[in-house]
Amino acid sequence: MARETSLAKQQPQSMTQSNQRPAIAPECDIYESKDEILLVADLPGVATDALKINIDNGELALEARRELSSSGTLLGAEIRDCDFRRRFAVPPGIDGARIGAELKNGVLRLHLPKSDSLKPRQISVRAG
Repeated sequence: MARETSLAKQQPQSMTQSNQRPAIAPECDIYESKDEILLVADLPGVATDALKINIDNGELALEARRELSSSGTLLGAEIRDCDFRRRFAVPPGIDGARIGAELKNGVLRLHLPKSDSLKPRQISVRAG
């Protein structure tokens, strides 16, 4: 019991480095059709060569780095350099060889095509 009490009394470590790059989980929308899953992520100010997308063991890792020439404001919010990071569980049956991505105007569109085994199909019934 004393061990639990001492753990509860520990203070969280304060961040002493103010120049650390913030890491942000980008806003994402996920849509599903009969043919694919479409992930749309907001990555403002990210260049194509600063974006990494990996799929391994059923997990999609999205990492990007925003490097601006100067800080500024947009709609009253300060815009500065940052890293974007987000992870997703990918359902089985995604055709990894046909995954495609495009980045345009700060919006990533990641197409995850379904394999034929996941697509809905009509089953014919024979009279017998």
